[in-house]
Amino acid sequence: MAPGSQLCLLFLLQFLQEAAPRSFEVDRQRGIFLLDGVPFRYVSGSIHYSRVPSPLWSDRLHKMRMSGLNAVQVYVPWNYHEPQPGVYNFQGNRDLVAFLKAAANEDLLVILRPGPYICAEWEMGGLPAWLLQNPEIVLRTSDPDFLAAVDSWFHVLMPMVQPWLYHNGGNIISVQVENEYGSYFACDFRYMRHLAGLFRALLGDQIFLFTTDGPRGFSCGTLQGLYSTVDFGPDDNMTEIFAMQQKYEPNGPLVNSEYYTGWLDYWGGNHSKWDTKTLANGLQNMLELGANVNMYMFHGGTNFGYWSGADFKKIYQPVTTSYDYDAPLSEAGDPTPKLLVIQSVISKFQELPLGPFPLPSPKMKFGPVTLKLAGDLLNFLNVLCPDEPIQSHLPLTFEAVKQDYGFLLYRTQLPQNLTKPTPLWVKNNGVRDRAYVMLDGVSQGILERDKDEALFMTGQAGSTLDVLLENMGRISFGYNISDFKGLIQPLVLGDVVLTDWLLFPLNIDALMDSKNRVFETQELNLKSSSGPAFYSATFQLPGPPWDTFLYLPGWTKGQVWINGFNLGRYWTRRGPQQSLYVPGPLLLPTGTPNIITLLELEHAPPRTQIQFLDRPLFNATLH
Repeated sequence: MAPGSQLCLLFLLQFLQEAAPRSFEVDRQRGIFLLDGVPFRYVSGSIHYSRVPSPLWSDRLHKMRMSGLNAVQVYVPWNYHEPQPGVYNFQGNRDLVAFLKAAANEDLLVILRPGPYICAEWEMGGLPAWLLQNPEIVLRTSDPDFLAAVDSWFHVLMPMVQPWLYHNGGNIISVQVENEYGSYFACDFRYMRHLAGLFRALLGDQIFLFTTDGPRGFSCGTLQGLYSTVDFGPDDNMTEIFAMQQKYEPNGPLVNSEYYTGWLDYWGGNHSKWDTKTLANGLQNMLELGANVNMYMFHGGTNFGYWSGADFKKIYQPVTTSYDYDAPLSEAGDPTPKLLVIQSVISKFQELPLGPFPLPSPKMKFGPVTLKLAGDLLNFLNVLCPDEPIQSHLPLTFEAVKQDYGFLLYRTQLPQNLTKPTPLWVKNNGVRDRAYVMLDGVSQGILERDKDEALFMTGQAGSTLDVLLENMGRISFGYNISDFKGLIQPLVLGDVVLTDWLLFPLNIDALMDSKNRVFETQELNLKSSSGPAFYSATFQLPGPPWDTFLYLPGWTKGQVWINGFNLGRYWTRRGPQQSLYVPGPLLLPTGTPNIITLLELEHAPPRTQIQFLDRPLFNATLH
């Protein structure tokens, strides 16, 4: 064949290849998925871009690809992107399209889970707290108010996603509708049909839509026309559970959408560790059956800021800042022995990418760093709440005053002299979630959710009573996730209901964005504090800005900001988490001062020092 003819043939083949329709679909005759008409099975892992700083996305995705995965599963947290109704944020760490590009650069397909509810142990399961400004709203149902908010959100999100669908040339092969809906009380098929119709209207009829439920959730979580998948862990009976899935998807491929590699941690519990051998055996058995598997989590990441959610199992269980999850890739993105075992199992069924596996990232250790008392939180009310406080006869919830996260201060005066210790208490478990009580600026103690306790006080009529309420994270999974925050019942002193309140919604993060200049202007010269207080310091790195772990020995409970970034909650006294992961990209290079600020809510140690470690500290519950 002449050279010119060969060139024409190459162009023709390339054109036909590019023109060939891309597709992801089910072949029910063979019980498999087809990708572009060819038999295909995905071995996937979950990663949440909202729990990983954007400069580290490529690193984590590359390690997942080198582990043998050919897909990743991703949640889209609605509240992360729409902080207020009609106000959207897709910049920086919230740049979903940049994440999809990073996955495409690693030749990773994407299984997208846009909700609107996602669970994920994320604040309110990903639903925006501002929905609760309507106290009558019924979440995750065909309630018109809820559907109107969902429709508005998806009309923004879905056009961004649509070009990234696989048949449009992107890497999204499938999209989940809702999430584990069969575990919710409502069982509202009108709602599920509305979502399915909305997804198809905005994404097109070619899109592959699916649902995910636990073994007992199929009856309310599935819908005709949506492919039904299941989730379960290594200790569950795989044969029985897959048989349940096949009742709803006869002759379709087996799919475990959440094969649990570990588990989450709660404040006050032990750090979760799962047996690697049992995990590996379960994975191998599923792959031998030809099943499609997504491992949840493959890389857990971190609940920065106020984003950690909570569970409710008889009592309220807030989730730790770390979402390490005992996952194959650690919170800092390092390979674990578990990853190497999983990689070995995967290699028996498909070829691994060529090349060495990336080494753990370098870590640094330095300190101690001494923090100085910047002042009691009460000293900064005019800055933290620049608007006039809200007046109310009885306490209002966070949601009623449009305070979604963080802290709200309630203030009133004692109505009478208290010569004998008098109980201060809240009716019907009405503290959500922790109340730090101060009288004329002096700490009186703490009232806590699910603890039927009272504080006993003495004082003078007219003394200022301040109650700082902390939102520890809204419930993300359970019967009902309408988890209102604040004082949801009146505060009672003896047998007198306290009235005439001033409410101060606190915007502490805005203060940190100002690089702590407000602290520099204060000349309080305080040597100690009673109650919630700010502590601050500047420090320089001993070398390059590598990852590190902030250790707070002797500190009790609070929130940390580094260079204005909200690192998350610490609760050293309760555990199990004793250190906070500090990603290197948050730190400024050698020669430039870094700023750290703590809001210590209870008691600072006599030596107000912190340290930076080269490894995390877990499983040290002290309560």
